[in-house]
Amino acid sequence: MPDEPKTLDPARPATTTVPAATTAPPGAAVPGDSPAAGRAQRWTLGLVTVGLVLAALNLRPAITSLGALLEEVSADLHMSGTVAGVLTSVPPLCFAIFGITAPRLARRFGPAAVVCAGMAAILTGLILRPLAGGTVAFLAASALALMGIAVSNVLMPVIVKRYFPDRIGTMTGLYSMALALGTSVAAAATVPMTAALGGDWRIGLGVWAAVAALAVLPWIPLVRDRDRTPEPARATTATEAPAPRVTRSRTAWALGCFFGLQATGAYITMGWMPQIFRDAGVPASTAGVLLAVTMVMGVPLAFVIPRLATRMKTQGPIVVALGLCGLTGYTGLFFAPAAGAWVWAVLLGVSNCAFPLALTMIGMRSRTGAGVVRLSAFAQSVGYLISIPGPLLVGVLYQHSGGWGLPIALMGGLMVPQMVIGTLAGRDRTVEDEC
Repeated sequence: MPDEPKTLDPARPATTTVPAATTAPPGAAVPGDSPAAGRAQRWTLGLVTVGLVLAALNLRPAITSLGALLEEVSADLHMSGTVAGVLTSVPPLCFAIFGITAPRLARRFGPAAVVCAGMAAILTGLILRPLAGGTVAFLAASALALMGIAVSNVLMPVIVKRYFPDRIGTMTGLYSMALALGTSVAAAATVPMTAALGGDWRIGLGVWAAVAALAVLPWIPLVRDRDRTPEPARATTATEAPAPRVTRSRTAWALGCFFGLQATGAYITMGWMPQIFRDAGVPASTAGVLLAVTMVMGVPLAFVIPRLATRMKTQGPIVVALGLCGLTGYTGLFFAPAAGAWVWAVLLGVSNCAFPLALTMIGMRSRTGAGVVRLSAFAQSVGYLISIPGPLLVGVLYQHSGGWGLPIALMGGLMVPQMVIGTLAGRDRTVEDEC
């Protein structure tokens, strides 16, 4: 197995990288370049780096800032628990729908132009959301921001591979850390910042539009960079076998279900965990910090788990270990949500690291580039669709049961099939073997 696994983005189909010998990397100096051209290329790479960091910082605050203020938003807009559950189900729905369109848009307009448009959509959605006078308008503004997140989330790794072909690991690590930082800072800072600005949730959510505005700026000079558009549809080289029909593979279905179950847990956590702690008597500001702790756990473990997974013939033991952490965390939330809040937050953060593990297994379960393309698209499409009902069901159970006992029991119960199906997906076999 390779020392550094090739992971995939949660919303983009896998592609085969064009060999370096066939094309000069965008922004790379070539013999004969003038000093002025070299300076322009270095400026472009610096601009792309800044753009990647700022874009990554904006890929989750629209979700986690709302989770921290969900109680205030629901009360002011007169949302029922069911409608609030619908709101927490919107992110995976948007990722499943709009993420699919990103490769086609990139081929037509260029990936940098699409990311620029995605950042502008996030900005517009975050501006309109505090102005919403009702639930429908609020949902529409949220969907607009999430649409921008979906397409940007797919194409940012494409840009990394195009502009930094010799520094993919470094730039992907930088992008991943910025994403985790934006996630955790929005979760931790939204409530105290809202209080400092007068206590109006509209101002607290609207502040994040300023960060989104900064993210648009670096991409504007890159909008015309269309001649560097990747070709996601070119999945194989002439020497590769035809792509397998992954719908006939039990491993592909197991991967899709595993991806969906872990995504369900992640979106339930981002949407509802602060509210669980607040209802248990934890101050609102502390509840936001607890969510931030859960999100931050993914920063170091996202580097460790994929490397460990590629050194093992089967990934079942890692799946079980992460699942047991989640099961323990939910059990603690059930019996002593406030007393052990920090422990449960850490355990659930570890459990959520099933996400990078799922991406790693997608890359390991096929022998060919064409197979990885189809397996990634299939597993992620199935997975995001599976994850949509989870947050909604939690909201319904919370509203009709009058407490968190039944919803938390559901969350913990989902860990069991996640461990079983993840173990099946982690077996040492490929989809080609089964097709």
